[in-house]
Amino acid sequence: MILNEINSRVKNLLYACLFVAITADLNGQATPESEMESALEARRKSAASSLLKNYPARNIGPTVQGGRIVDIDVNLKNTREFYVAFASGGIFKTINNGISFDPIFDNNDALGVGDLVLSQLDPNVMYVGTGEKNSSRSSYAGSGIYKTTDGGKTWKHLGLTATHHISRVILHPEDDNTVWVASAGALYSKNDSRGVYKSTDGGNSWKKTLYINDSTGIIDLVINPQNPQQLWASSWERTRKAGSFKGSGVGSSIYKSNDGGETWIKSVAGFPQGKQVGRIGLEISKSKPNVLYAILDNQGEVSSKKEKKKKEGLSLDEVGKMSKSEFLKLDNQKIEVFLSENGFPKKYDAALVKKEIEAGKYTPKAFSEYFGGDANANLFKTKIIGAELYRSDDAGATWKKMNSYDLDGVFYTYGYYFAEMKVSPDNENLVYIYGVPMLKSRDAGMTWHRIDTLSGVNSIHVDHHAVWINPTDSKHILLGNDGGLYQSYDEGANWLHINNMPVGQFYTVNVDMENPYNVYGGLQDNGVLRGSSTSIPNVTKHWIELFGGDGMYVAPDPRNHKLVYTGYQFGNYFKLELDKKKSTKITPLHDIGAEPLRWNWCTPLILSKHNPDIIYMGAQKVFRSLDQGKNWEMISSDLTKNKEQGNVPLSTISTLSESPLKFGLLYAGTDDGEVWVSKDGGGNWVSISAGLPVNLWVSSVSSSPHEEATIFLSLNGYREDDFKTYLYMSTDYGNTWKSIKSNLPESVANVVIQDPVNADLLYCGLDNGTYVSLDKGNSWNLLSAMLNVASYSLVVHPRENELVVGTHGRSIFVADVKPLQALKDGVHRYSIVAFAPKNIEYNETWGESKFGWSKPDVPACDILYYKSQSAELISVEIYNDKNLVVRKLMLPGEAGFHTFSWDLKILDSMTPEKTKSKAKAPEPTQPLKYATKGSYKVKFNLGREFSEITVDVN
Repeated sequence: MILNEINSRVKNLLYACLFVAITADLNGQATPESEMESALEARRKSAASSLLKNYPARNIGPTVQGGRIVDIDVNLKNTREFYVAFASGGIFKTINNGISFDPIFDNNDALGVGDLVLSQLDPNVMYVGTGEKNSSRSSYAGSGIYKTTDGGKTWKHLGLTATHHISRVILHPEDDNTVWVASAGALYSKNDSRGVYKSTDGGNSWKKTLYINDSTGIIDLVINPQNPQQLWASSWERTRKAGSFKGSGVGSSIYKSNDGGETWIKSVAGFPQGKQVGRIGLEISKSKPNVLYAILDNQGEVSSKKEKKKKEGLSLDEVGKMSKSEFLKLDNQKIEVFLSENGFPKKYDAALVKKEIEAGKYTPKAFSEYFGGDANANLFKTKIIGAELYRSDDAGATWKKMNSYDLDGVFYTYGYYFAEMKVSPDNENLVYIYGVPMLKSRDAGMTWHRIDTLSGVNSIHVDHHAVWINPTDSKHILLGNDGGLYQSYDEGANWLHINNMPVGQFYTVNVDMENPYNVYGGLQDNGVLRGSSTSIPNVTKHWIELFGGDGMYVAPDPRNHKLVYTGYQFGNYFKLELDKKKSTKITPLHDIGAEPLRWNWCTPLILSKHNPDIIYMGAQKVFRSLDQGKNWEMISSDLTKNKEQGNVPLSTISTLSESPLKFGLLYAGTDDGEVWVSKDGGGNWVSISAGLPVNLWVSSVSSSPHEEATIFLSLNGYREDDFKTYLYMSTDYGNTWKSIKSNLPESVANVVIQDPVNADLLYCGLDNGTYVSLDKGNSWNLLSAMLNVASYSLVVHPRENELVVGTHGRSIFVADVKPLQALKDGVHRYSIVAFAPKNIEYNETWGESKFGWSKPDVPACDILYYKSQSAELISVEIYNDKNLVVRKLMLPGEAGFHTFSWDLKILDSMTPEKTKSKAKAPEPTQPLKYATKGSYKVKFNLGREFSEITVDVN
């Protein structure tokens, strides 16, 4: 028996090794175009057949934060009508100058937009290139180019699926069928679908006319409005990886075409060339088309910069250059000030550091190296030239640098996120550039002043990406940035914030136990917000901001909603005591001389479900605090592969989970593909990565609320442009794994959790929507009401049993999942199941108008029902408290969840022949009246099976 057990274990190990060997070759590879197109079609079919395509959900906003706008276009025949495109939230249209907006792109496969262009010959015609061009951490690949000919009511996919990120779409000013598309190409991998494409048949066919190489795409494209044969394109060589980003290269340049984009030549005389050339934005003067501008992100290193005024005390560099003996001679008071000013751990004082240096534990150089791993600080340390403006007065034949002084602080180290500009339509010397701030020059770029910063309620968000200037009124400007949409009618002197679209890019969501409960979330570049779960966008009061930066994890204390733990990017976390208006930084610090801690962009922080005073955080090691973040202990060694570091932190812990059933049962996943379990509170950690695809980002690990040994896992290949779905479940603490991908269409997986009431009910968030499984992962259904937007974070409220979904592009959705929870123990296989609605409050004025000009009060009782298979029609009978049939209706028999909306009308009179369930359906001509107070039974009949619920009218 022992021998059999050994043989069995050896066999399982061999199978696991074989599985890893096979998957190592399959995962982490960029998805080819054919598979992208297949996935696109599969997602369409999945949406059409979903049992949950009619399941109700509500968007609760917020709208207060705006969102990342990437393009704006306006109908010049009617400037009250314009379109706003979002990085990951689709396209919104207004016909009343921004007072209200409607989404018009939601039914397409990709809600991430790169660029759009509206025809001015026929404003019903618009082309949209998908896939954001700004190359950020969450710039989703698109699915090609789309076209509408009816103002956004319907759309046609025009191909170019493998372009991934379309940076610009240009229309011929006299021919809507001639269109040019610039493709920046794949973000994380090499591909040959970069370049300029041209169509002369309205997008039915495409010809690639400019191609540099598989790492260099086209980031901008402009056309001479007076001579459409002339076009200029800027190429951009960029290489983004999970742990590094090179935003420049010899492939970055400027090209010109004199034959309508058929052929191209370089146009760079006087313009920088070489490995330091980064993203280039182009703009042409409409009043003098021989004048062109180029805004360059110059990645050239700066040999000498003006140093900041030296502090009176010791500097990090100064101490770092000291010898051991020099340091030991320093005055203790000077050392104390130095340690305090630079934020070293409080345990260090002059006596301790002198003792440790004397003992050789570290050298003074350790002080200057201590903060070298601070990724957030490195974002703003300007070691490069940055923004530069160039001008050509001869249609691009020659270029001249214009800015008379350095433009520090415009791009910082991330010009890849910006590098666009605009020229006034009636003044070739009036130019705007925009990055973190927005600057304006009246002298062709020689001198500049800022126009985007105002005080108080008129303050303007930073990080600008889109500007539209009215060609007939250059003082009228629309501005789009990370904070939404702004409008000016005085050339940028004053701005109006048009902020009424629920387009927040959430990284995380959480809930508290207030009544009604509040929802918390961390957003891209919009801090941490809190709002009521009953919020209605543009109706109820705005959400409030709790913290700034790029908001990350947020954890309210379930006992006290005024105590919240949250923070911003790269592990900068704080304890917020809201009633005291006090914030205390709680991020663990490493010892002097030790390896710096590596924090993920979205560092995981969780409170223990067993004692919310206990906090867990993950760097490359797991930390635990038993006292609300005052003190920390390291409870693991380095759990990552500890890969060589580039300029983006890698080999960090990306997800943490604690079992709600057993204190000390912990799981950790890393961004380099490692998964670990500790069953003793971090005393020992065991790798459970065997049997899983290797080297993928562990996007979530979630402990089961039902079975101690069960966990759920999602892996993410996004940072290799691998768009396949990786979802797994283990019932033995991760010793073995089972794929639960099932019928899910290929799409990057961000999170998967199990419902706390129904163990068969699973929820997962993909880059293309939120899906639900009623049978523990054997099959999945798209929750269509939550759109096909990226779903990042999921939580089920433990009291209200509502699913809260944080999306990265369309704010937050909430769905009452009690009906789904009720479908346990195989109930979902029943032919028909109805769910009781809330009681109805009777009103004797139903059907009447309060005033002659007001609408009548029309009641409705919405009853959700589920049908397991499509079949014949459903008969609905409504009985009064005397068990008489007072209404009979027929409903369609399509499978899935549906809502029957009873108008609360019943037969005006009853006869004995029309009583009970055998009564014939009432004729349409029979008079109806509104129901009076009482209890009504609603019975759904399907063949021999039925389901009935009670509606009380009080």
